[in-house]
Amino acid sequence: MINGTVTVSEVLLVRLGEITLKGLNRGKFIARLIVNMKRRIKDLGEFSVEQSQSRIWIRALSGNPPMDEAARRLSFVFGVVSISRALEFEPEWACLTSVVKDYASAVLRGKGEKTFKFETKRVNKLFPLSSYEVSCELGALLLDLFPDRLAVKMENPDIVFNVEIREKIYLYHDRIPGRAGLPVGMSGRGMLLLSGGIDSPVAGYMMASRGMMLETVYFHTFPYTSQQALDKVRGLALLLAQYAGRLAFHVVDFTEAQLELNEKVPEDMLTVVMRRVMMRVAESLARRRNAKALITGESLGQVASQTMEALMATDSVAELPVFRPLIGLDKNDTISIARSIGTFETSILPYDDCCTVFVSKHPKTHPSLEDAERAEARLDIPSIVERVLGRISTAIIDPVFDESDLS
Repeated sequence: MINGTVTVSEVLLVRLGEITLKGLNRGKFIARLIVNMKRRIKDLGEFSVEQSQSRIWIRALSGNPPMDEAARRLSFVFGVVSISRALEFEPEWACLTSVVKDYASAVLRGKGEKTFKFETKRVNKLFPLSSYEVSCELGALLLDLFPDRLAVKMENPDIVFNVEIREKIYLYHDRIPGRAGLPVGMSGRGMLLLSGGIDSPVAGYMMASRGMMLETVYFHTFPYTSQQALDKVRGLALLLAQYAGRLAFHVVDFTEAQLELNEKVPEDMLTVVMRRVMMRVAESLARRRNAKALITGESLGQVASQTMEALMATDSVAELPVFRPLIGLDKNDTISIARSIGTFETSILPYDDCCTVFVSKHPKTHPSLEDAERAEARLDIPSIVERVLGRISTAIIDPVFDESDLS
């Protein structure tokens, strides 16, 4: 882009947070983050992605890709604290004043009276003016240009114009908040037991924010649970993939197993036994997929099947660790997170999954391990698990290219 006689380019300035504190492993975290970022914008055009200190700089290599869409997508990538769309040009005072005039005019177009200030960071010490002098001179320039529309305000102004003087100068005024956390892929792979409720997508989001790569497994009991229920859960998986990246969505045909449980398990122990069977299936699938942990959305005491004793009875059948990131959260806290990540409205669609359709009317709230084992006495558990494992279909869900065919 040519601004008068000044060559100006648009770049994305990406700020990092926690991963800059990783010491000797920092390079691995940054490399993984860059891979994740490139994947997220690969269909928008060709970009260069370069890291310097606590920043990553993204530039278009050709054409005119939609930088606003690239910034939006990157704001969902864990490890990114914030993003600014910045103008990049030569570190000369005449260039800076020329670009600031046009930039401020564009920012203020259609707006009324505004307060503003400049914040300058002068990393390049060869630049002749200090940070304070740059801010003062540019502030005076805008006051002269817009005497009736602008006023300086140092605390909480309407607009903060940022100037960074490095090998080039960077000018910007916006900050798009990111999701922070750790880059997905730095903490192994986990198998998320995904239902159609509010909790499990939030649990998956929270584990992905700590760098865990996700796969999801959903237990479907058609026709007792509908195609709409399956579509709903698949929609939740796609929303989750916006943050966690490309993931596998496993659908388990659980109908035959569920009916056998209904027939042979005491009614007050049905929910616990059902969950124990699901955990066995999920663990076997996790081992096949090289996942090192199971993830659920349970919260202590939230419902009758989530007492300490019920959770212990469920966990006793699994050798892999079971992560429950919501275990100490109030339901309202979970709902707040669900709203913020965009899963809440899908989760409350009125299509029940098997965990709500086949729930005990009067479940045993404090079952012992012996209670659970007695309740399973009429079941051939290895046979059930083996048959269920043979009835799993898998879709790959990609937040960029949504490859959703079941196979």
